[in-house]
Amino acid sequence: MNSVAQFGRRVLHPGPFIRSVSRVFCNCTLDCGEDDASKEFSPIEKLIREFGKSLDFDPGLVDKASKEDDDDSQFQGNCNLKEKFFETTWRDADRVFDVLRQDGPGFNVKPALLELDIRISGLLVRDVLLKILKIVNHENRTLCAKLAYKFFVWSSEQEYYRHPLNAYHLLMKIFAAAEEFKAMWRLVDEMTEKGYPVTARTFNILIGSCRELGLRRTIVERFIRSKTFNYRPFKHSYNAILVCLLKINQHRLIDWVYQQMVADYHLPDILTYNILICAQYRLGKMDNVHRLLDEMGRNGLSPDCHTFNILLHVLGKADKPYAALNLLNHMREVGINPSSLHYTSLMDGLSRAGNMDACKYFFDEMSKNGFNPDVVSYTVLISGYIAAVELEKAQQLFKDMISDGLLPNVFTYNSMIRGLCMAGKFEDACSMLKEMEQRNCSPNFLVYNTLISNLRSNGKLSEAHEIVKDMIEKGQYVHRISRYKRYRRY
Repeated sequence: MNSVAQFGRRVLHPGPFIRSVSRVFCNCTLDCGEDDASKEFSPIEKLIREFGKSLDFDPGLVDKASKEDDDDSQFQGNCNLKEKFFETTWRDADRVFDVLRQDGPGFNVKPALLELDIRISGLLVRDVLLKILKIVNHENRTLCAKLAYKFFVWSSEQEYYRHPLNAYHLLMKIFAAAEEFKAMWRLVDEMTEKGYPVTARTFNILIGSCRELGLRRTIVERFIRSKTFNYRPFKHSYNAILVCLLKINQHRLIDWVYQQMVADYHLPDILTYNILICAQYRLGKMDNVHRLLDEMGRNGLSPDCHTFNILLHVLGKADKPYAALNLLNHMREVGINPSSLHYTSLMDGLSRAGNMDACKYFFDEMSKNGFNPDVVSYTVLISGYIAAVELEKAQQLFKDMISDGLLPNVFTYNSMIRGLCMAGKFEDACSMLKEMEQRNCSPNFLVYNTLISNLRSNGKLSEAHEIVKDMIEKGQYVHRISRYKRYRRY
């Protein structure tokens, strides 16, 4: 690896460097099929966060009147008004939802909604549509779609209100969940007619609802040719679509889009190659990764920080810590200083390969190189120790993390709760759930499911029932509790 250090980012023909990096992986034998890879820590996660952000704008969520004011009392007053607005909106959303649920023969929704005498805003519409989306299931899907559309139309007819783009997207998601695909496409046409931009989020919802590859390709072709597709900040629609496909794990479709891109005489850039490499890696097609690296070099492109991030994760997953160390050194030689993200991606790959000694080594190296481990770094290492059934080391890291002034997130807690359950320490696991809430870290459904499933599978039915009961009392994920069949019979 050091022999190619002279080929930096400034050279015009970086092909030799690319081929040298590519050869590092020739002996890698990875067990990373499509199903397994989709669950991995994404080595291109930062790229997605930067370029995959929604371009939606909801004026109902913006406090247009907020301005800087040196007067503390005025500032406090503005805060109180804002808080009161949110509380009123949430309360009104509950009232609207209760009215909508009464819809049926002999009951007219529109007059009942008018009698509520509420102020329509983007926030209110969003909250109501989210409430409907949460309850959609196979039995009530048609009813939910009708109720959502009735409210959507009624609210659009109110004075001084115009739907923000995210309201259209929420209704599209409800139609998708209800399998009302024709209604979803009619809504897209309505958006276009009214001058709304068709964004990456629109694309994600549409393509995510298609189960057949042929339909997904049709949607891609329509977006490629669309004159209303807002694909900023990308240079052209192809990269925007490729990012969307990677974000929703449509890896097999990415190569087809790339072929269309080349046929349309669009030259790939470094972002294009990063997406292609990441997709092929997730599919377990390492030969294609090597080919793409060589192709990059032939096209005069050198790896950037995101490319190196992917390669480090690949080396970690292949359990090649020495090659990874050489690659980190080479990054410095060509002027790309490894960041905490690079170390964390490498550690995650090593932990998945089961090499916790190497994982801990790079965790310590990260600190030596001036990067204080963050919550994600700690969580990666803790999760690795849990998977390796080394609970004591995980617990010590958990304590160190808190001592360093870092608050664990839901993923940290989920790993710890899983580890405690694996060790049969169910009381400690239940106590950790309470600790989460005391630290203002709201458990997500994954945390609840981890604890409840482990309690049930180990015959702790009454304890599992108490967790479910607590979820109901707090209104947490009530729409998903039905998966715990016969929970009332514990």
